[in-house]
Amino acid sequence: MSGRALFCQPRRVGRGAALTLLFAGALVAGAATGSLPGVDRKTSSDTPRSAAVAHHEDVAEAAAEAMAEGKSPMEAAERAVSRSGDRWGAVYSPDEYEEFEQSLDGSYTGVGLWTRRERSGRIEVTKVASGSPAAAAGIRSGDRLRSVDGQRVDGRPVTEVVSLLRGDATEAAAGTSVTVGLERGARAWRLTLHRARLSTQSVAVRTLPGHVTVVRVSAFSKGVGDAVRTAVRDAPAGGGIVLDLRGNSGGLVTEAVETASAFLDGGLVATYDVNGEQRALHADPGGDTSRPLVVLVDGGTMSAAELLTGALQDRGRAMVLGSRTFGKGSVQMPSRLPGGSVAELTVGHYRTPSGRAVDGRGITPDVEVDGEGQALERAETVLSGLGR
Repeated sequence: MSGRALFCQPRRVGRGAALTLLFAGALVAGAATGSLPGVDRKTSSDTPRSAAVAHHEDVAEAAAEAMAEGKSPMEAAERAVSRSGDRWGAVYSPDEYEEFEQSLDGSYTGVGLWTRRERSGRIEVTKVASGSPAAAAGIRSGDRLRSVDGQRVDGRPVTEVVSLLRGDATEAAAGTSVTVGLERGARAWRLTLHRARLSTQSVAVRTLPGHVTVVRVSAFSKGVGDAVRTAVRDAPAGGGIVLDLRGNSGGLVTEAVETASAFLDGGLVATYDVNGEQRALHADPGGDTSRPLVVLVDGGTMSAAELLTGALQDRGRAMVLGSRTFGKGSVQMPSRLPGGSVAELTVGHYRTPSGRAVDGRGITPDVEVDGEGQALERAETVLSGLGR
């Protein structure tokens, strides 16, 4: 399990603990200039330990001690993570981790809603997955989500709303129920949905008048990079590209780098450190560098999506439109704990090609735009100015 560093999706950690956000994706071994090293638990007493190695060891020791005493090793590990101050650290049960890994393959358990937070703090439904429980119940894009299982969601981060909809590990199995409160104009109603196993369609492509191709990427699950390359290759000649990353909470970093390769002719995509050791991610040569490109982002653009946005912006390949991104730029690495649970602990951070830190700061767009329709209209205008 030591060959991957994770930037993971939202989940709840512990029983009643505060929401922990991870960056939904894995940096697979060999994705950069070499495979990510595992955490070295053989550090001798006279060898200085990095903070990250010490963090892993402390959590593992807490789990082992709890198991030896007949207590829950997972709960002990969760307490150790909480005390450490690791904002993005989390502990998964074996079943939770399996569910997480399946989501990277393009499937998840949920109700099929995508949301965004308006400037007012209200939560708007931006997309309803075809064939999902939400679609069957008649929920539409543009509806406002007011509550989940009796908890008001106004003002909450979108990532937390997603976690409430998907539920804790004990609640999130297919067939379990979740009650949502909704508004549409003057109408307000509640309904109960039953979660289902859904396949993600992470890339959606459409062509606008004027030969503008819109490529919307909702998450970086497996195969996204190839799908984006195909969309760029098949786009109408002479037309510009809008890469829509709004609401994209992350995914596999390898897929984000592959997506960057669709628009760059090689070169640096990002740097990152693991336990103080510097590494780099590079695009493959041969990408389309001639088409005008606009990237759309918002406060729900996270992690791998921010890595990609920063690369295209720093390299001068794209104009970025929208609002400031979330600001998740840390690297987590998994390790198996006594008892079988899995700890995801922060081991480093990544930077854009120009050296900008993303964690806690986000990416500032070149042009600030609010509103979904307005952003797309502005993107078309910008593409015209870029010479499409």
